[in-house]
Amino acid sequence: MTEPIRVLVADDQALLRGSFRALIETAPDLTVVGEAATGAEAVELVHVLRPDVVLMDVRMPRQDGIEATRRICQDADNATVRVLILTMFDLDVHVFSALRAGAAGFLLKDTPPAELLNAIRVVAAGEALLAPTVARRLIAEFARSPQSTRPLPRALDGVTDRERQVLTLVARGLSNTEIAEHLHLSLATVKTYIGRLLTKLHARDRAQLVIIAYESGLVTPAP
Repeated sequence: MTEPIRVLVADDQALLRGSFRALIETAPDLTVVGEAATGAEAVELVHVLRPDVVLMDVRMPRQDGIEATRRICQDADNATVRVLILTMFDLDVHVFSALRAGAAGFLLKDTPPAELLNAIRVVAAGEALLAPTVARRLIAEFARSPQSTRPLPRALDGVTDRERQVLTLVARGLSNTEIAEHLHLSLATVKTYIGRLLTKLHARDRAQLVIIAYESGLVTPAP
Protein backbone atom coordinates (compact mmCIF):
# COMPACT_ATOMS: atom_id res chain seq x y z
CA MET A 1 0.00 0.00 0.00
CA THR A 2 1.32 3.46 -0.93
CA GLU A 3 2.26 5.69 1.98
CA PRO A 4 -0.07 8.70 2.42
CA ILE A 5 1.12 12.17 1.47
CA ARG A 6 2.41 13.88 4.62
CA VAL A 7 1.17 17.44 5.12
CA LEU A 8 2.25 20.19 7.51
CA VAL A 9 -0.33 22.95 8.05
CA ALA A 10 1.08 26.42 8.85
CA ASP A 11 -1.41 29.14 9.80
CA ASP A 12 -1.56 31.52 12.75
CA GLN A 13 -5.29 30.89 13.28
CA ALA A 14 -6.00 27.74 15.28
CA LEU A 15 -9.52 27.46 13.87
CA LEU A 16 -8.25 27.41 10.30
CA ARG A 17 -5.51 24.91 11.13
CA GLY A 18 -8.11 22.65 12.67
CA SER A 19 -10.39 23.03 9.65
CA PHE A 20 -7.61 22.19 7.21
CA ARG A 21 -6.58 19.19 9.32
CA ALA A 22 -10.15 17.87 9.46
CA LEU A 23 -10.54 18.24 5.70
CA ILE A 24 -7.20 16.66 4.82
CA GLU A 25 -7.79 13.72 7.13
CA THR A 26 -10.96 12.84 5.19
CA ALA A 27 -8.76 11.77 2.25
CA PRO A 28 -7.29 8.26 2.67
CA ASP A 29 -4.17 9.19 0.70
CA LEU A 30 -3.37 12.30 2.79
CA THR A 31 -2.39 12.79 6.41
CA VAL A 32 -1.49 15.78 8.59
CA VAL A 33 1.78 15.26 10.44
CA GLY A 34 1.89 18.59 12.25
CA GLU A 35 0.69 22.17 12.67
CA ALA A 36 2.64 25.43 12.92
CA ALA A 37 1.36 28.78 14.16
CA THR A 38 4.32 30.86 12.93
CA GLY A 39 6.72 30.86 10.02
CA ALA A 40 9.64 30.08 12.31
CA GLU A 41 7.78 27.12 13.77
CA ALA A 42 7.02 25.86 10.25
CA VAL A 43 10.72 25.90 9.36
CA GLU A 44 11.60 24.01 12.54
CA LEU A 45 8.89 21.39 12.03
CA VAL A 46 9.94 20.77 8.43
CA HIS A 47 13.37 19.73 9.74
CA VAL A 48 11.82 17.44 12.32
CA LEU A 49 8.84 15.96 10.46
CA ARG A 50 10.00 16.01 6.82
CA PRO A 51 6.53 16.51 5.32
CA ASP A 52 5.87 16.11 1.62
CA VAL A 53 3.80 19.30 1.41
CA VAL A 54 3.54 22.43 3.56
CA LEU A 55 0.33 24.45 3.41
CA MET A 56 1.79 27.87 4.19
CA ASP A 57 -0.15 30.96 5.17
CA VAL A 58 1.38 34.22 3.94
CA ARG A 59 0.80 36.46 6.93
CA MET A 60 2.07 34.98 10.19
CA PRO A 61 3.97 36.34 13.20
CA ARG A 62 7.60 35.49 14.02
CA GLN A 63 8.66 35.17 10.38
CA ASP A 64 6.01 35.38 7.68
CA GLY A 65 5.17 32.68 5.17
CA ILE A 66 7.41 34.13 2.47
CA GLU A 67 10.56 34.10 4.58
CA ALA A 68 9.65 30.67 5.93
CA THR A 69 9.22 29.41 2.36
CA ARG A 70 12.58 30.87 1.37
CA ARG A 71 14.34 29.20 4.29
CA ILE A 72 12.69 25.85 3.61
CA CYS A 73 13.38 25.87 -0.13
CA GLN A 74 16.98 27.07 0.15
CA ASP A 75 17.89 24.18 2.44
CA ALA A 76 19.26 21.31 0.35
CA ASP A 77 17.93 18.84 2.93
CA ASN A 78 14.41 19.92 1.98
CA ALA A 79 14.73 19.20 -1.74
CA THR A 80 11.62 16.99 -1.71
CA VAL A 81 9.48 19.32 0.43
CA ARG A 82 6.91 21.29 -1.55
CA VAL A 83 5.36 24.54 -0.28
CA LEU A 84 1.82 25.49 -1.25
CA ILE A 85 1.01 29.10 -0.33
CA LEU A 86 -2.38 29.99 1.15
CA THR A 87 -3.67 33.53 0.76
CA MET A 88 -6.91 35.43 1.29
CA PHE A 89 -6.65 37.45 -1.92
CA ASP A 90 -5.85 36.35 -5.45
CA LEU A 91 -4.01 39.61 -6.09
CA ASP A 92 -1.93 39.41 -2.92
CA VAL A 93 1.24 41.40 -3.62
CA HIS A 94 3.22 38.80 -1.68
CA VAL A 95 2.39 35.93 -4.01
CA PHE A 96 5.07 36.83 -6.55
CA SER A 97 7.71 36.98 -3.83
CA ALA A 98 6.57 33.66 -2.42
CA LEU A 99 6.84 31.91 -5.77
CA ARG A 100 10.27 33.41 -6.34
CA ALA A 101 11.25 32.13 -2.90
CA GLY A 102 10.55 28.60 -4.11
CA ALA A 103 6.85 27.92 -3.47
CA ALA A 104 5.28 25.41 -5.83
CA GLY A 105 2.12 27.49 -6.20
CA PHE A 106 -0.65 29.15 -4.31
CA LEU A 107 -4.30 28.70 -3.38
CA LEU A 108 -7.00 30.96 -2.07
CA LYS A 109 -8.28 30.08 1.39
CA ASP A 110 -11.81 29.86 0.00
CA THR A 111 -10.79 27.22 -2.56
CA PRO A 112 -13.39 24.42 -2.70
CA PRO A 113 -12.39 21.46 -0.48
CA ALA A 114 -12.01 18.98 -3.35
CA GLU A 115 -9.73 21.40 -5.23
CA LEU A 116 -7.54 21.92 -2.18
CA LEU A 117 -7.08 18.19 -1.69
CA ASN A 118 -6.26 17.73 -5.36
CA ALA A 119 -3.80 20.64 -5.23
CA ILE A 120 -1.91 18.89 -2.43
CA ARG A 121 -1.67 15.76 -4.57
CA VAL A 122 -0.51 17.72 -7.62
CA VAL A 123 2.22 19.52 -5.69
CA ALA A 124 3.33 16.35 -3.90
CA ALA A 125 3.76 14.70 -7.30
CA GLY A 126 6.33 17.34 -8.20
CA GLU A 127 4.14 19.52 -10.38
CA ALA A 128 3.59 23.26 -9.90
CA LEU A 129 0.10 24.53 -9.25
CA LEU A 130 0.24 27.21 -11.91
CA ALA A 131 -2.92 27.54 -13.93
CA PRO A 132 -3.11 30.14 -16.72
CA THR A 133 -4.91 32.56 -14.37
CA VAL A 134 -2.02 32.27 -11.92
CA ALA A 135 0.48 32.91 -14.69
CA ARG A 136 -1.41 36.05 -15.69
CA ARG A 137 -1.19 37.35 -12.12
CA LEU A 138 2.53 36.70 -12.12
CA ILE A 139 2.87 38.56 -15.40
CA ALA A 140 0.86 41.49 -14.10
CA GLU A 141 2.94 41.68 -10.94
CA PHE A 142 6.17 41.53 -12.93
CA ALA A 143 4.96 44.29 -15.23
CA ARG A 144 4.19 46.53 -12.25
CA SER A 145 7.60 45.96 -10.70
CA PRO A 146 10.01 48.84 -11.45
CA GLN A 147 12.91 47.72 -13.63
CA SER A 148 15.41 48.97 -11.09
CA THR A 149 14.03 46.64 -8.40
CA ARG A 150 14.16 43.50 -10.50
CA PRO A 151 17.04 41.06 -10.15
CA LEU A 152 19.64 40.83 -12.88
CA PRO A 153 18.45 38.84 -15.92
CA ARG A 154 19.19 35.15 -15.76
CA ALA A 155 21.10 33.72 -18.69
CA LEU A 156 19.62 31.00 -20.85
CA ASP A 157 22.97 29.62 -21.93
CA GLY A 158 22.70 25.99 -22.96
CA VAL A 159 18.97 26.18 -23.63
CA THR A 160 18.12 24.99 -27.15
CA ASP A 161 15.78 26.83 -29.53
CA ARG A 162 13.06 24.24 -29.01
CA GLU A 163 13.44 24.47 -25.24
CA ARG A 164 13.11 28.24 -25.51
CA GLN A 165 9.87 27.76 -27.41
CA VAL A 166 8.56 25.50 -24.69
CA LEU A 167 9.70 27.91 -21.96
CA THR A 168 7.96 30.79 -23.71
CA LEU A 169 4.68 28.88 -23.79
CA VAL A 170 5.05 27.86 -20.15
CA ALA A 171 5.50 31.54 -19.30
CA ARG A 172 2.34 32.36 -21.25
CA GLY A 173 0.42 30.02 -18.97
CA LEU A 174 -0.17 27.10 -21.35
CA SER A 175 -0.59 23.62 -19.92
CA ASN A 176 1.52 20.68 -21.10
CA THR A 177 -1.34 19.49 -23.29
CA GLU A 178 -1.75 22.93 -24.86
CA ILE A 179 1.99 23.20 -25.49
CA ALA A 180 1.97 19.77 -27.15
CA GLU A 181 -0.86 20.84 -29.45
CA HIS A 182 0.73 24.20 -30.24
CA LEU A 183 4.13 22.72 -31.15
CA HIS A 184 2.76 19.48 -32.62
CA LEU A 185 4.64 17.37 -30.09
CA SER A 186 3.64 14.42 -27.95
CA LEU A 187 2.77 15.05 -24.32
CA ALA A 188 5.70 12.88 -23.25
CA THR A 189 8.09 14.99 -25.34
CA VAL A 190 6.82 18.21 -23.75
CA LYS A 191 7.33 16.72 -20.29
CA THR A 192 10.88 15.79 -21.31
CA TYR A 193 11.62 19.35 -22.45
CA ILE A 194 10.25 20.80 -19.24
CA GLY A 195 12.35 18.37 -17.23
CA ARG A 196 15.44 19.51 -19.10
CA LEU A 197 14.56 23.16 -18.51
CA LEU A 198 14.16 22.56 -14.78
CA THR A 199 17.60 20.95 -14.69
CA LYS A 200 19.41 23.46 -16.88
CA LEU A 201 17.91 26.52 -15.18
CA HIS A 202 18.16 25.10 -11.66
CA ALA A 203 14.45 25.71 -11.12
CA ARG A 204 12.43 23.84 -8.53
CA ASP A 205 9.24 23.81 -10.56
CA ARG A 206 7.06 25.35 -13.27
CA ALA A 207 6.37 28.47 -11.24
CA GLN A 208 10.05 29.36 -11.20
CA LEU A 209 10.33 28.67 -14.92
CA VAL A 210 7.75 31.41 -15.52
CA ILE A 211 9.72 33.85 -13.41
CA ILE A 212 12.99 32.95 -15.16
CA ALA A 213 11.38 33.47 -18.58
CA TYR A 214 10.48 37.06 -17.65
CA GLU A 215 13.64 37.89 -15.72
CA SER A 216 15.81 36.67 -18.61
CA GLY A 217 13.94 38.83 -21.10
CA LEU A 218 12.81 35.82 -23.14
CA VAL A 219 9.23 36.95 -22.58
CA THR A 220 8.11 40.49 -21.83
CA PRO A 221 4.81 41.61 -20.31
CA ALA A 222 2.36 43.10 -22.75
CA PRO A 223 1.68 46.82 -22.20
